[in-house]
Amino acid sequence: MGLRDLVYRLYEHRLESKLSKDSIPRHVGVIIDGNRRWARAMGIRDVSTGHRKGADKISELLGWCRETGVEVVTVWMLSNDNLNRPKEELEPLLRIIEDVTQELVDEGWRISPVGALDLLPDRTANVLKNAKEASSHRPGLIVNVAVGYGGRREIADAVRSLLQEHASKGASIEDLVEVLDVEHIAEHLYTRGQPDPDLLIRTSGEQRLSGFMLWQSAHSEFYFHEAYWPDFRRVDFLRALRDYAARHRRYGS
Repeated sequence: MGLRDLVYRLYEHRLESKLSKDSIPRHVGVIIDGNRRWARAMGIRDVSTGHRKGADKISELLGWCRETGVEVVTVWMLSNDNLNRPKEELEPLLRIIEDVTQELVDEGWRISPVGALDLLPDRTANVLKNAKEASSHRPGLIVNVAVGYGGRREIADAVRSLLQEHASKGASIEDLVEVLDVEHIAEHLYTRGQPDPDLLIRTSGEQRLSGFMLWQSAHSEFYFHEAYWPDFRRVDFLRALRDYAARHRRYGS
């Protein structure tokens, strides 16, 4: 171990020792941004190399989350807008997503796909569905794999599902209007039954949500980090937790 590595290990230990279990977020959402820019910065023309490098980092992230006591992690791998990327980039990216999803299942994680699976190619959608079926019985940390995900689409799907549910019971629109509140919509989100994200992390220096968990992030804390996703380190994650712990969450009060 080099001197620099030793210094980082000591710093990590110092950060971790100052984290209280009571201050750890239950649900962490991560926008894994910057894979393509990382590849270009490394002089690599094939951006799928960046996507593969970023995919390898996900397992590390989940290990950090489990070590610190996080209960739910949502990893945004592909937005519904990303489905409009050129075929020569999109198809390798979908194969990488399929591979990493299966790798996470093989590693013992509990996988829950979140997104509009009907927008995805059948092969990708089936991999995600099979991952959920194969791992749903597992205890411990829940890994939401956000693929074909968009916040606006999620809300629209939730409202559509709500309307279909009430129609199946013979209720009219007028009946629904009389009783509708935010909890009814929340019960039909992709993440229904889960706590809303306490902390949202985005890498690559971009400071926007880009439609990520629009409904659920009403009271979330945001942490933006300059590093491209493949360069995101455990010490950076611990800094995000330290920053989160130092904030006073008022929930509008």
